[in-house]
Amino acid sequence: MALIRPRLTDHFGILRSQAELDFAIPFLDEDIPLYVDPFLLWRSPSQQDQALHTSLVNAFNHLGQLVAKGDEQQAVTTLMAASECDEVGLGSSARRHGKRIGPAKAQEIVSLFKRIPRYAQQGFRHFEEIQFFIDGISKDRISDISCSFLKSFLIDFTIQQCKALGIPIQPSNVENVYDYRKNKFDTLTGITLPVNPLDGKPLIFVPKRWLRFVPWLNYEDYFQNYCPQDEISHKPEELTRVEVLNYNRDHYGVVDAYIEAKERTFEDARNDPLFSQIPVISARRKLNQIRKLPTGKENNADKVYEDTIGQLLPSLFYPDLDFAQAQARTESGVSIRDLIFYNTRKTEFLKEMLDDYGSRQITFELKNVKHVEREHIDQINRYLADELGRFGVLVTRNPLKRAEFQRTIDLWSGQRKSIVALTDDDITQMVEVFESKQRNPMEVVAKRYVEFRRACP
Repeated sequence: MALIRPRLTDHFGILRSQAELDFAIPFLDEDIPLYVDPFLLWRSPSQQDQALHTSLVNAFNHLGQLVAKGDEQQAVTTLMAASECDEVGLGSSARRHGKRIGPAKAQEIVSLFKRIPRYAQQGFRHFEEIQFFIDGISKDRISDISCSFLKSFLIDFTIQQCKALGIPIQPSNVENVYDYRKNKFDTLTGITLPVNPLDGKPLIFVPKRWLRFVPWLNYEDYFQNYCPQDEISHKPEELTRVEVLNYNRDHYGVVDAYIEAKERTFEDARNDPLFSQIPVISARRKLNQIRKLPTGKENNADKVYEDTIGQLLPSLFYPDLDFAQAQARTESGVSIRDLIFYNTRKTEFLKEMLDDYGSRQITFELKNVKHVEREHIDQINRYLADELGRFGVLVTRNPLKRAEFQRTIDLWSGQRKSIVALTDDDITQMVEVFESKQRNPMEVVAKRYVEFRRACP
């Protein structure tokens, strides 16, 4: 069984959690669902980030200079090249591969330098303003354009991070690297970068401090809180995005007022963490919900149990275990819900799980049953193999019966696999530890493992 949602650090054995690193760890087979927000560079206290924002905006505004000189085709070509940046792997693609904008859309964007006097005379101060005038410009496009114009810095940042962590790098060709002296994109050859082992393509890291789920300047916020909907239409509830964008082109002052308002509240603009723990009070509520649930499937109790545990455990284990994903399996008509975690080896227990059982990832299987049966043990047993390792956890309501517990001991004796069970009482203890902040919830899992090993021959 291959790793679930493999990351670059896991592939190279860099056992560091996401919380410890300054960059977003790339997935090998899909995008990270976050986006570079150029406003975070503008509002950053870092002089370096501020300078990078200036460089980014100057590069974009150079398109306006080309338009003013009559070289509109060059502006279109440059913008098309900037519109996609596959190496960073940000966005929502399941294949780490996006699509550039076409000539017509690029032409529409660069025409803003002629259509709106402010941009013709002074250029943009935040290039993401284009989303308020041009349809089809989304957060992933803004992110990709930012990364493309800043790719030279990101390459240096990536090399620095790889050397610090011991991530292998090798010569690669990198397309569309912006040269600020030439004001054009070039292909650089022989640049040493990490590569994706799945396809051999170079990877580029992005600082976590630049990332948000939604840009600080965004159309939805503008439309709901600043757009003069009644002026645009007598039926604002039927107002379309295209109507708003057309209005904005002829009434730039409305957009300008929005930008100024967002600049005044810049201190509220923060990067979004890749994972956020739930509050203590929420953990207690979820525990109470679990304790009141009946076992079985009636009234979807099994689904509620899976969803609630699935929200609770990633927060209880953070940052010792990075959450990979929840996944459903079906074997012989039986639905099985797993939670998969990356093993960061941050504790002695987790180191032991990797060293003794090869568990680069740890599987928690969720079963809302009154009593675990042999078939449940056999199901998780079949799943514990290869890169996932030979250690797994059954999260269920009550302690294993004698026969099922003996089955886990037999599996250890015959195959050196360890399957331990966490019950409602264990989850309760983990939440109490989480509330007190005095101990680590992972210690509850370690305790169950020690008890299991003591029972083994």
